[in-house]
Amino acid sequence: MDYAINELEQEVLNTSRELVQKKIIPLRAEMDAKETFSHEMLEEYRKSGMFGLWIAEEYGGLGGGITCLAMAFEELSRGCAGLALTPGTSALGAIPMYLAATKEQRERWCPDLASGKKLWAFALTEPEAGSDATALKTTAIKDGDFYVVNGTKHFISTGKEADFYTVAVNTNPSRGARGISLLVIEKGTPGFTFGKKEEKMGIRSNPTYELIFENVRVPKENLLGSEGRGLLYVQETLDYSRPGVAAQAVGIAQGALDVTIPYLRTRKQFGQPIITFQALGHKVAELAAKTEAGRALVYNLTHRMDEEFLPAVQNALANGTTIHDELKKLKGARWTKYSAEAKLFCSNVAMEVADECVTLCGGIAYMRDFPLEKYMRDAKITQIYEGTVHIQKNEILTALIKEYASKEGDN
Repeated sequence: MDYAINELEQEVLNTSRELVQKKIIPLRAEMDAKETFSHEMLEEYRKSGMFGLWIAEEYGGLGGGITCLAMAFEELSRGCAGLALTPGTSALGAIPMYLAATKEQRERWCPDLASGKKLWAFALTEPEAGSDATALKTTAIKDGDFYVVNGTKHFISTGKEADFYTVAVNTNPSRGARGISLLVIEKGTPGFTFGKKEEKMGIRSNPTYELIFENVRVPKENLLGSEGRGLLYVQETLDYSRPGVAAQAVGIAQGALDVTIPYLRTRKQFGQPIITFQALGHKVAELAAKTEAGRALVYNLTHRMDEEFLPAVQNALANGTTIHDELKKLKGARWTKYSAEAKLFCSNVAMEVADECVTLCGGIAYMRDFPLEKYMRDAKITQIYEGTVHIQKNEILTALIKEYASKEGDN
Protein backbone atom coordinates (compact mmCIF):
# COMPACT_ATOMS: atom_id res chain seq x y z
CA MET A 1 0.00 0.00 0.00
CA ASP A 2 1.19 3.52 -0.80
CA TYR A 3 1.68 5.64 2.33
CA ALA A 4 2.89 8.75 0.46
CA ILE A 5 6.48 7.98 1.40
CA ASN A 6 8.94 10.74 0.53
CA GLU A 7 12.52 10.30 -0.63
CA LEU A 8 14.07 10.51 2.85
CA GLU A 9 11.55 8.06 4.30
CA GLN A 10 12.30 5.60 1.48
CA GLU A 11 16.01 5.85 2.24
CA VAL A 12 15.25 5.15 5.90
CA LEU A 13 13.23 2.08 4.94
CA ASN A 14 15.96 0.79 2.64
CA THR A 15 18.68 1.30 5.26
CA SER A 16 16.59 -0.30 8.00
CA ARG A 17 15.76 -3.34 5.87
CA GLU A 18 19.41 -3.81 4.97
CA LEU A 19 20.39 -3.65 8.65
CA VAL A 20 17.77 -6.26 9.49
CA GLN A 21 18.92 -8.73 6.86
CA LYS A 22 22.68 -8.30 7.22
CA LYS A 23 23.09 -7.56 10.92
CA ILE A 24 20.01 -7.98 13.11
CA ILE A 25 18.71 -11.39 12.04
CA PRO A 26 22.15 -13.04 12.41
CA LEU A 27 22.52 -11.55 15.91
CA ARG A 28 19.04 -11.68 17.41
CA ALA A 29 18.98 -15.21 18.85
CA GLU A 30 22.42 -14.87 20.43
CA MET A 31 21.70 -11.48 22.00
CA ASP A 32 18.31 -12.64 23.25
CA ALA A 33 19.82 -15.74 24.84
CA LYS A 34 22.69 -13.84 26.45
CA GLU A 35 20.41 -10.95 27.52
CA THR A 36 23.20 -8.53 26.69
CA PHE A 37 23.43 -5.19 24.92
CA SER A 38 24.91 -5.31 21.41
CA HIS A 39 27.72 -2.80 20.98
CA GLU A 40 28.11 -4.14 17.46
CA MET A 41 24.60 -2.96 16.59
CA LEU A 42 25.25 0.33 18.38
CA GLU A 43 28.08 1.02 15.96
CA GLU A 44 25.95 -0.01 12.99
CA TYR A 45 23.20 2.37 14.08
CA ARG A 46 25.72 5.18 14.46
CA LYS A 47 27.16 4.59 10.99
CA SER A 48 23.72 4.45 9.38
CA GLY A 49 22.43 7.65 11.02
CA MET A 50 19.62 5.96 12.95
CA PHE A 51 19.96 8.21 15.99
CA GLY A 52 19.53 11.43 14.03
CA LEU A 53 16.56 10.53 11.84
CA TRP A 54 14.25 12.99 13.57
CA ILE A 55 16.81 15.60 14.61
CA ALA A 56 17.29 18.82 12.62
CA GLU A 57 20.11 18.96 10.11
CA GLU A 58 21.52 21.95 12.01
CA TYR A 59 22.51 19.51 14.77
CA GLY A 60 23.82 16.80 12.47
CA GLY A 61 20.57 14.90 12.05
CA LEU A 62 18.70 13.98 8.88
CA GLY A 63 15.88 16.45 9.42
CA GLY A 64 13.10 13.87 9.32
CA GLY A 65 10.15 13.71 11.64
CA ILE A 66 7.98 11.32 13.60
CA THR A 67 7.25 9.29 10.46
CA CYS A 68 10.93 8.56 9.80
CA LEU A 69 11.39 7.43 13.37
CA ALA A 70 8.30 5.20 13.27
CA MET A 71 9.26 3.63 9.93
CA ALA A 72 12.73 2.76 11.16
CA PHE A 73 11.34 1.36 14.39
CA GLU A 74 8.84 -0.81 12.53
CA GLU A 75 11.43 -2.25 10.16
CA LEU A 76 14.07 -2.86 12.85
CA SER A 77 11.48 -4.51 15.11
CA ARG A 78 10.48 -6.73 12.23
CA GLY A 79 13.91 -8.25 12.72
CA CYS A 80 14.23 -7.98 16.51
CA ALA A 81 12.27 -5.74 18.87
CA GLY A 82 15.01 -5.89 21.49
CA LEU A 83 17.84 -4.79 19.21
CA ALA A 84 15.57 -2.11 17.72
CA LEU A 85 15.30 -0.44 21.11
CA THR A 86 18.80 1.07 21.02
CA PRO A 87 17.80 4.02 18.80
CA GLY A 88 14.19 3.79 19.98
CA THR A 89 14.81 4.34 23.68
CA SER A 90 17.37 7.04 22.96
CA ALA A 91 14.66 8.88 21.03
CA LEU A 92 12.16 8.41 23.86
CA GLY A 93 14.62 9.82 26.39
CA ALA A 94 15.47 12.77 24.18
CA ILE A 95 12.02 13.77 22.88
CA PRO A 96 11.13 15.72 26.07
CA MET A 97 14.50 17.44 25.88
CA TYR A 98 14.02 18.30 22.21
CA LEU A 99 10.54 19.69 22.87
CA ALA A 100 11.31 21.73 26.00
CA ALA A 101 15.00 22.64 25.62
CA THR A 102 16.16 26.19 25.16
CA LYS A 103 18.33 27.11 22.18
CA GLU A 104 21.43 26.77 24.38
CA GLN A 105 20.38 23.36 25.70
CA ARG A 106 19.69 22.06 22.19
CA GLU A 107 23.11 23.22 21.04
CA ARG A 108 24.69 21.49 24.03
CA TRP A 109 22.97 18.12 23.73
CA CYS A 110 21.60 17.57 20.22
CA PRO A 111 24.81 17.06 18.18
CA ASP A 112 25.93 14.10 20.30
CA LEU A 113 22.36 12.80 20.35
CA ALA A 114 22.07 12.91 16.55
CA SER A 115 25.39 11.15 16.00
CA GLY A 116 24.67 8.48 18.59
CA LYS A 117 27.82 9.43 20.47
CA LYS A 118 25.64 9.83 23.55
CA LEU A 119 22.61 7.66 24.30
CA TRP A 120 19.54 8.88 26.16
CA ALA A 121 17.00 7.15 28.38
CA PHE A 122 13.66 8.16 29.90
CA ALA A 123 13.22 7.71 33.65
CA LEU A 124 9.62 8.08 34.79
CA THR A 125 8.47 4.82 36.39
CA GLU A 126 8.98 4.14 40.10
CA PRO A 127 7.98 1.28 42.42
CA GLU A 128 4.82 3.21 43.39
CA ALA A 129 4.40 5.30 40.24
CA GLY A 130 3.69 3.38 37.07
CA SER A 131 0.42 4.16 35.35
CA ASP A 132 -0.10 6.92 37.92
CA ALA A 133 2.85 9.18 37.15
CA THR A 134 1.61 11.77 39.65
CA ALA A 135 2.54 9.40 42.51
CA LEU A 136 6.29 9.66 41.92
CA LYS A 137 8.45 10.07 45.03
CA THR A 138 11.80 11.10 43.56
CA THR A 139 12.51 14.63 44.78
CA ALA A 140 14.75 17.42 43.51
CA ILE A 141 15.22 20.16 46.07
CA LYS A 142 16.80 23.44 44.98
CA ASP A 143 20.10 24.25 46.68
CA GLY A 144 21.73 27.33 45.19
CA ASP A 145 22.74 26.59 41.61
CA PHE A 146 21.88 22.90 41.94
CA TYR A 147 19.01 20.51 42.49
CA VAL A 148 19.64 17.74 45.02
CA VAL A 149 17.95 14.56 43.74
CA ASN A 150 16.90 11.60 45.88
CA GLY A 151 14.82 8.62 44.87
CA THR A 152 14.61 5.46 42.79
CA LYS A 153 13.43 4.71 39.27
CA HIS A 154 12.83 1.24 37.94
CA PHE A 155 12.14 -0.61 34.68
CA ILE A 156 14.38 1.87 32.82
CA SER A 157 15.16 0.68 29.30
CA THR A 158 18.76 0.85 28.04
CA GLY A 159 19.80 0.90 31.70
CA LYS A 160 23.51 1.41 32.23
CA GLU A 161 24.18 1.91 28.52
CA ALA A 162 22.71 5.43 28.35
CA ASP A 163 24.74 8.58 28.95
CA PHE A 164 21.93 11.04 29.71
CA TYR A 165 18.66 10.37 31.52
CA THR A 166 15.60 12.57 31.33
CA VAL A 167 14.29 12.11 34.87
CA ALA A 168 10.86 13.04 36.21
CA VAL A 169 11.28 14.52 39.69
CA ASN A 170 9.16 16.37 42.19
CA THR A 171 10.57 19.85 42.81
CA ASN A 172 7.66 20.85 45.02
CA PRO A 173 6.02 17.82 46.68
CA SER A 174 3.33 19.96 48.31
CA ARG A 175 1.90 20.76 44.86
CA GLY A 176 1.39 17.17 43.74
CA ALA A 177 1.20 16.83 39.96
CA ARG A 178 1.99 20.54 39.59
CA GLY A 179 5.26 20.01 41.39
CA ILE A 180 6.65 17.58 38.80
CA SER A 181 9.62 18.77 36.75
CA LEU A 182 12.12 17.22 34.33
CA LEU A 183 15.88 17.16 34.87
CA VAL A 184 18.60 15.85 32.57
CA ILE A 185 21.05 13.81 34.68
CA GLU A 186 24.34 12.58 33.29
CA LYS A 187 25.72 9.13 34.06
CA GLY A 188 28.70 9.38 36.35
CA THR A 189 27.28 12.21 38.44
CA PRO A 190 28.24 11.47 42.07
CA GLY A 191 25.45 9.70 43.93
CA PHE A 192 23.84 8.33 40.75
CA THR A 193 24.16 4.53 40.72
CA PHE A 194 22.43 1.50 39.26
CA GLY A 195 20.51 -1.16 41.12
CA LYS A 196 18.92 -4.36 39.94
CA LYS A 197 19.12 -5.54 36.35
CA GLU A 198 15.75 -7.04 35.44
CA GLU A 199 15.32 -10.52 33.95
CA LYS A 200 12.55 -10.18 31.38
CA MET A 201 10.14 -12.20 29.27
CA GLY A 202 11.04 -10.39 26.06
CA ILE A 203 13.14 -7.60 24.52
CA ARG A 204 16.03 -9.26 26.37
CA SER A 205 18.84 -7.69 24.37
CA ASN A 206 17.95 -4.27 25.74
CA PRO A 207 19.00 -4.05 29.41
CA THR A 208 16.45 -2.79 31.93
CA TYR A 209 17.78 -1.38 35.19
CA GLU A 210 16.87 0.31 38.44
CA LEU A 211 18.31 3.83 38.86
CA ILE A 212 19.25 5.08 42.32
CA PHE A 213 19.75 8.76 43.22
CA GLU A 214 21.32 9.61 46.57
CA ASN A 215 21.97 13.33 47.08
CA VAL A 216 22.78 13.77 43.39
CA ARG A 217 23.64 17.39 42.65
CA VAL A 218 22.33 18.41 39.23
CA PRO A 219 23.10 21.87 37.77
CA LYS A 220 20.04 24.10 37.49
CA GLU A 221 20.91 24.51 33.79
CA ASN A 222 19.74 20.90 33.33
CA LEU A 223 16.12 21.76 34.15
CA LEU A 224 13.87 21.37 31.10
CA GLY A 225 11.42 24.22 30.73
CA SER A 226 10.28 25.56 34.06
CA GLU A 227 9.52 23.96 37.41
CA GLY A 228 6.13 22.33 37.72
CA ARG A 229 5.64 21.76 33.99
CA GLY A 230 7.22 18.31 33.88
CA LEU A 231 3.96 16.37 33.67
CA LEU A 232 2.89 18.47 30.70
CA TYR A 233 6.16 17.64 28.91
CA VAL A 234 5.77 13.95 29.78
CA GLN A 235 2.25 13.88 28.34
CA GLU A 236 3.37 15.68 25.20
CA THR A 237 6.30 13.27 24.85
CA LEU A 238 3.99 10.26 25.01
CA ASP A 239 1.75 11.81 22.37
CA TYR A 240 4.72 11.74 19.99
CA SER A 241 6.34 8.50 21.18
CA ARG A 242 3.34 6.17 21.36
CA PRO A 243 3.03 5.97 17.56
CA GLY A 244 6.58 4.60 17.68
CA VAL A 245 5.46 1.79 19.97
CA ALA A 246 2.53 1.18 17.62
CA ALA A 247 4.99 0.97 14.73
CA GLN A 248 7.14 -1.44 16.71
CA ALA A 249 4.06 -3.59 17.30
CA VAL A 250 3.31 -3.59 13.56
CA GLY A 251 6.90 -4.65 12.91
CA ILE A 252 6.61 -7.54 15.38
CA ALA A 253 3.35 -8.68 13.77
CA GLN A 254 4.84 -8.48 10.29
CA GLY A 255 7.96 -10.30 11.41
CA ALA A 256 5.85 -13.12 12.82
CA LEU A 257 3.95 -13.38 9.53
CA ASP A 258 7.22 -13.34 7.60
CA VAL A 259 8.25 -16.49 9.46
CA THR A 260 4.84 -18.15 9.48
CA ILE A 261 3.71 -17.89 5.86
CA PRO A 262 6.82 -19.51 4.29
CA TYR A 263 6.64 -22.30 6.87
CA LEU A 264 2.95 -22.96 6.18
CA ARG A 265 3.67 -23.06 2.44
CA THR A 266 6.33 -25.74 2.78
CA ARG A 267 5.01 -27.79 5.69
CA LYS A 268 2.88 -30.64 4.37
CA GLN A 269 0.24 -32.70 6.12
CA PHE A 270 -2.17 -35.15 4.48
CA GLY A 271 -0.27 -34.67 1.23
CA GLN A 272 -0.64 -30.90 0.82
CA PRO A 273 0.83 -27.61 2.17
CA ILE A 274 -1.05 -26.75 5.33
CA ILE A 275 -1.62 -23.14 4.22
CA THR A 276 -4.07 -24.54 1.63
CA PHE A 277 -6.36 -25.77 4.42
CA GLN A 278 -9.06 -23.15 4.44
CA ALA A 279 -9.27 -22.80 8.22
CA LEU A 280 -5.56 -22.00 8.44
CA GLY A 281 -5.45 -19.89 5.29
CA HIS A 282 -8.36 -17.72 6.37
CA LYS A 283 -6.71 -17.09 9.71
CA VAL A 284 -3.52 -15.96 7.96
CA ALA A 285 -5.59 -13.62 5.79
CA GLU A 286 -7.24 -12.08 8.86
CA LEU A 287 -3.91 -11.55 10.59
CA ALA A 288 -2.37 -9.93 7.52
CA ALA A 289 -5.36 -7.59 7.14
CA LYS A 290 -5.15 -6.49 10.78
CA THR A 291 -1.42 -5.88 10.48
CA GLU A 292 -1.92 -3.69 7.41
CA ALA A 293 -4.75 -1.84 9.15
CA GLY A 294 -2.40 -1.07 12.03
CA ARG A 295 0.26 0.17 9.63
CA ALA A 296 -2.26 2.47 7.93
CA LEU A 297 -3.38 3.84 11.29
CA VAL A 298 0.20 4.60 12.34
CA TYR A 299 1.36 6.37 9.20
CA ASN A 300 -1.80 8.36 8.67
CA LEU A 301 -1.23 9.71 12.19
CA THR A 302 2.52 10.35 11.93
CA HIS A 303 2.23 12.16 8.60
CA ARG A 304 -0.39 14.43 10.15
CA MET A 305 1.88 15.00 13.13
CA ASP A 306 4.80 15.92 10.89
CA GLU A 307 2.72 18.59 9.20
CA GLU A 308 3.07 20.49 12.49
CA PHE A 309 6.17 18.97 14.08
CA LEU A 310 8.60 19.76 11.26
CA PRO A 311 7.52 23.43 10.84
CA ALA A 312 7.65 23.85 14.62
CA VAL A 313 11.26 22.64 14.65
CA GLN A 314 12.24 25.07 11.91
CA ASN A 315 10.43 27.95 13.62
CA ALA A 316 12.19 27.18 16.90
CA LEU A 317 15.56 27.20 15.14
CA ALA A 318 14.78 30.48 13.42
CA ASN A 319 13.33 32.20 16.47
CA GLY A 320 15.57 30.77 19.19
CA THR A 321 12.49 29.46 20.98
CA THR A 322 11.44 26.04 22.26
CA ILE A 323 9.80 23.53 19.95
CA HIS A 324 7.07 23.12 22.58
CA ASP A 325 6.16 26.80 22.31
CA GLU A 326 6.17 26.72 18.52
CA LEU A 327 3.90 23.68 18.50
CA LYS A 328 1.42 25.52 20.70
CA LYS A 329 1.21 28.23 18.07
CA LEU A 330 0.61 25.76 15.26
CA LYS A 331 -1.86 23.25 16.68
CA GLY A 332 -5.12 23.61 18.45
CA ALA A 333 -5.33 20.26 20.23
CA ARG A 334 -3.08 17.48 21.45
CA TRP A 335 -2.65 14.14 19.69
CA THR A 336 -3.41 12.12 22.81
CA LYS A 337 -6.53 10.30 21.61
CA TYR A 338 -5.06 9.36 18.25
CA SER A 339 -1.73 8.23 19.68
CA ALA A 340 -3.57 6.12 22.24
CA GLU A 341 -5.78 4.59 19.54
CA ALA A 342 -2.75 3.65 17.45
CA LYS A 343 -0.88 2.11 20.38
CA LEU A 344 -3.95 0.25 21.67
CA PHE A 345 -4.91 -1.22 18.32
CA CYS A 346 -1.43 -2.12 17.11
CA SER A 347 -0.20 -3.62 20.38
CA ASN A 348 -3.28 -5.85 20.54
CA VAL A 349 -2.74 -6.84 16.92
CA ALA A 350 0.91 -7.71 17.60
CA MET A 351 -0.05 -9.97 20.49
CA GLU A 352 -2.86 -11.61 18.52
CA VAL A 353 -0.73 -12.18 15.42
CA ALA A 354 2.23 -13.59 17.32
CA ASP A 355 0.02 -15.87 19.42
CA GLU A 356 -1.96 -17.15 16.43
CA CYS A 357 1.20 -17.67 14.36
CA VAL A 358 2.63 -19.89 17.10
CA THR A 359 -0.59 -21.92 17.06
CA LEU A 360 -0.63 -22.14 13.26
CA CYS A 361 2.93 -23.44 13.08
CA GLY A 362 2.45 -25.90 15.91
CA GLY A 363 5.17 -27.61 17.93
CA ILE A 364 8.12 -26.16 16.01
CA ALA A 365 6.98 -22.64 16.98
CA TYR A 366 7.34 -23.49 20.66
CA MET A 367 11.03 -24.23 20.22
CA ARG A 368 13.77 -21.68 20.82
CA ASP A 369 15.56 -22.38 17.55
CA PHE A 370 12.46 -21.25 15.61
CA PRO A 371 12.04 -17.45 15.91
CA LEU A 372 8.28 -17.33 16.45
CA GLU A 373 8.33 -17.83 20.21
CA LYS A 374 10.56 -14.76 20.48
CA TYR A 375 8.09 -12.62 18.52
CA MET A 376 5.39 -13.72 20.93
CA ARG A 377 7.48 -12.83 23.98
CA ASP A 378 8.47 -9.48 22.51
CA ALA A 379 4.92 -8.58 21.47
CA LYS A 380 3.67 -8.50 25.06
CA ILE A 381 5.69 -5.45 26.09
CA THR A 382 3.98 -3.28 23.47
CA GLN A 383 0.77 -3.70 25.48
CA ILE A 384 2.54 -2.49 28.61
CA TYR A 385 5.22 0.17 28.23
CA GLU A 386 4.47 3.84 27.57
CA GLY A 387 1.05 3.18 29.08
CA THR A 388 -0.79 -0.15 29.34
CA VAL A 389 -3.73 -0.98 27.09
CA HIS A 390 -6.01 0.04 29.95
CA ILE A 391 -4.38 3.48 30.16
CA GLN A 392 -4.81 3.89 26.40
CA LYS A 393 -8.52 3.12 26.79
CA ASN A 394 -8.75 5.70 29.56
CA GLU A 395 -7.10 8.31 27.33
CA ILE A 396 -9.44 7.55 24.43
CA LEU A 397 -12.54 7.55 26.62
CA THR A 398 -11.61 10.84 28.31
CA ALA A 399 -11.18 12.49 24.92
CA LEU A 400 -14.47 11.09 23.63
CA ILE A 401 -16.38 12.31 26.68
CA LYS A 402 -14.97 15.81 26.18
CA GLU A 403 -15.76 15.73 22.46
CA TYR A 404 -19.38 14.75 22.94
CA ALA A 405 -19.87 17.09 25.86
CA SER A 406 -18.65 19.89 23.59
CA LYS A 407 -21.08 18.81 20.84
CA GLU A 408 -23.99 18.81 23.30
CA GLY A 409 -22.94 22.26 24.44
CA ASP A 410 -23.01 23.51 20.86
CA ASN A 411 -26.56 22.25 20.53
